[in-house]
Amino acid sequence: MFIALSTFTIANDMAPEVKQAFRDRPHLVDNAPGFERMEVICPHDEPNEIWLITYWTDQESYQVWHKNHLKESHSQIPKGLKLVPRSAKVRFFSHISK
Repeated sequence: MFIALSTFTIANDMAPEVKQAFRDRPHLVDNAPGFERMEVICPHDEPNEIWLITYWTDQESYQVWHKNHLKESHSQIPKGLKLVPRSAKVRFFSHISK
C-alpha cells in the first residue's frame, strides 16, 4: 500500500469552511483506479492545520491520478483561502503493518 500525506496550515480564519468543504467533497477520487480511502484530520493543538491522508494500492495509481485530476479535485476550495507560506507539504509512505 502507498500512502500520500498532504498537510497545510490555514493563514486566515477559514478553517471551518475548509473542514466543511472536505465533509461536502464531491468524492471525485473515490473511483480512481488504485484508490483505497481518504482521511482528513486536524490536530487538536493546531486547529488551522489540515492533514489529508490518501491510501492507494500502489504509487503509480497515485501518480496517474495526481497528474490528471489534481485541478478538478481542488475545485471546491473555498474562495479567499490563504495558507501559511511554505506550510503545504506532501510526504509519501509505505504501509508496513496494521
